[in-house]
Amino acid sequence: MEKELFDDLVESLKQARNISKGLAQPSRRFVVTSAQIPDVKMAREKTGLSQSEFAQLMRVSVRTLQNWEQHRRNPTGPAAALLKIVLTSPEVVLKSLHAG
Repeated sequence: MEKELFDDLVESLKQARNISKGLAQPSRRFVVTSAQIPDVKMAREKTGLSQSEFAQLMRVSVRTLQNWEQHRRNPTGPAAALLKIVLTSPEVVLKSLHAG
């Protein structure tokens, strides 16, 4: 079984190489537009919280928040959803999460 798994991995790497060289088409492709990524700094500023306070509200480290604000990383999943809510109704989020 381990040999079969290894062979599958090698085949996957060959396919990835061919795709990156333009010799093959990927089976699927995901495109994330900037419109789908919430503006984290704007969301934080709407709350009037500091980076450390907002990071605590979001249950992430200050470093993660800074990476989001500086577009080195993008929030995903529940964090992205909560940020969209913050952008729409910051007062509701603050009241709901007892940060205000």
